[in-house]
Amino acid sequence: MNRRSPDWSLYLVTDRPLCGGRPIEDVVAAAIRGGVTVVQVREKELSTRDFLDVASRIRAITRAAGVPLLINDRVDIALAVGADGVHVGQSDMPPHDARRLMGPDALIGLSVESRDDIAAAESTDVDYLGVSPVFCTPTKAELTRAWGLDGLRAARAQTRRPLVAIGGIHAGNAADVIAAGADGIAVVSAICAAFDPEVAARALRAQILAGRERVA
Repeated sequence: MNRRSPDWSLYLVTDRPLCGGRPIEDVVAAAIRGGVTVVQVREKELSTRDFLDVASRIRAITRAAGVPLLINDRVDIALAVGADGVHVGQSDMPPHDARRLMGPDALIGLSVESRDDIAAAESTDVDYLGVSPVFCTPTKAELTRAWGLDGLRAARAQTRRPLVAIGGIHAGNAADVIAAGADGIAVVSAICAAFDPEVAARALRAQILAGRERVA
């Protein structure tokens, strides 16, 4: 796997409460079988020790599958479990500090919530930009302004960096998001809350391909 040029197509962000009591590692394994290409572990409420335990279990699954693992925000957890990188937001550790700590081969992602954020990111050493949120979503309730498809098109015109779109994306709109310029889609509830995460991932992959065919 080329660590700096992964396939961003279908990016899973974990959410244990949405898994309905199922072990998160079972959901991740099923999602990878269905076609997930990147996994991010996001745990805002767990203690450091519990976060480390969850991340370690998921790391074993992603390593066996050859799928990159990123950790949300916590560089210490990423280093401890040997993750491939981290994803940081506008109020998290600055990307240049994450890069310094993680090293030149790590994958570093940065959330962008405005066109000003994209402009500022052009001078940073990040591997992709997480355009957030594309649509309003309960998992991004603190963000009140959604990009929408027109905003995503404007983001695509503004930068050549890989764009991973997140926020309110599901099988019903994934093709539109890809056609608007996203290199990949990041989902939470569309897989974590699905009755069958593997089937849900396959449906999303089909829509990603459909979106790419529309702009081919």
